[in-house]
Amino acid sequence: MANLFTLGVASGEPSPDGVILWTRLAADPLHPDPVRPGNMPNRPVEVRWQLARDERFTSIVKEGATQAQPAFAHSVHARVDGLEPGTDYFYRFRTGNELSTAGRTRTAPAESSTQPVRFAVANCQRYEHGFYTALRHLADERPDVVFFVGDYIYELPQAQHPVRPLERTGETTTLHHYRLRYSRYRTDRDLQAAHAAAPWIATWDDHEVVNNYDGSAAFRARRTLAYQAYYEHLPLRVRPAAGDLQMFRRRTYGQIADFMVMDSRQFRKPHDMLGPAQEEWLLSRLRTSPVKWKVLVQALFFARRFVPGPAPNLRMDAWDGFPEQRARILGLRTPGLVVLSGDVHNNWASDLKADFMDPASDTLGAEFVATAVTSNPSPVDSQAVLAANPHLRFFDGHRGYLAGTASGTEFRVAYRGVDFVDRKNAPVRTIAEFATEGGGIRRVDV
Repeated sequence: MANLFTLGVASGEPSPDGVILWTRLAADPLHPDPVRPGNMPNRPVEVRWQLARDERFTSIVKEGATQAQPAFAHSVHARVDGLEPGTDYFYRFRTGNELSTAGRTRTAPAESSTQPVRFAVANCQRYEHGFYTALRHLADERPDVVFFVGDYIYELPQAQHPVRPLERTGETTTLHHYRLRYSRYRTDRDLQAAHAAAPWIATWDDHEVVNNYDGSAAFRARRTLAYQAYYEHLPLRVRPAAGDLQMFRRRTYGQIADFMVMDSRQFRKPHDMLGPAQEEWLLSRLRTSPVKWKVLVQALFFARRFVPGPAPNLRMDAWDGFPEQRARILGLRTPGLVVLSGDVHNNWASDLKADFMDPASDTLGAEFVATAVTSNPSPVDSQAVLAANPHLRFFDGHRGYLAGTASGTEFRVAYRGVDFVDRKNAPVRTIAEFATEGGGIRRVDV
């Protein structure tokens, strides 16, 4: 039998006592027949899983079996409960005589824990734009958790002059197309390594469906297909239902960090990015969370970013397009507020102001914007933007990711960058590092 674990393994959605284990069986990930995705039989296939305390699997703590269903492209989402908090585990899958590679996962700490949390943030990994070397370096750091904040795939036709060509070069419009695009991405060994190194908590932006989509009925049919493919290829706790997929949720790490993962697309309407239910959930948690850091994990640039020039503007596919909703969030003056975001294919760091038009107004929090893993940088006159927005404290154009540590005294983020993505084996380095004790940010010497 051919190797069926061609797309690797992953874990995600860690809680203090559990985690989701993921794989997808695919004898031929890029098989062209939509009736047999992955060239798998049109029947359920039994998959067994094991969870151990050690990488050699000499101390098995949990094991079980599940059926990989053809309706979900033979993907597996095994929910494992009854684990110890703040603990490393190792997992693997077996079907027939085939054994997967092993992955490492880690549960969230106990509710009372004051241990620091090590995390990474990544986004925007367009396959044709380069190699995922940054993700290999991220994997080597073995963080407690990885947050992916959007554009896991790109639905667009293949870019001109691709660094790495796609087999199917057209736009993704059907479930089969979306599955093929995810399969192409998931065959990358560096992406597989990043998934196998730590549990992931993911949210989406737009390219998982179609560029700049919103919650209107015009996108309903397409997003139903895209949401199913998204679920099939990521370690999520819930399945899509009736064309919707519950994405906003929180993951609490002891007394240190309350990570509030947000959905900036599914409920979006004019003047309302989040929708009433998600906004009330978020505001309620910000009012009542007892932990040190309240962290918004979401796709889009949160701080005001005015771009001067011949046609001065505010980027509307960002929180600048929803200033009233942003003001309601900042108006709570939540202690320990931090925003982690992406989307713009460059690194930024910002103070969050009570009044972005008044540099002397109170600083209410900090935002750290992660650059793209590979996607081409967005053109911007960074010096002009920094000069016009005093609350923006840092810009950098490298590809890479964020590596951070949240503790009881500070929230620290390192901007990790590679110098090239058009060929393999780029070294990684820390471009800059910032910290906040609450309120504004300060640069840390590296």
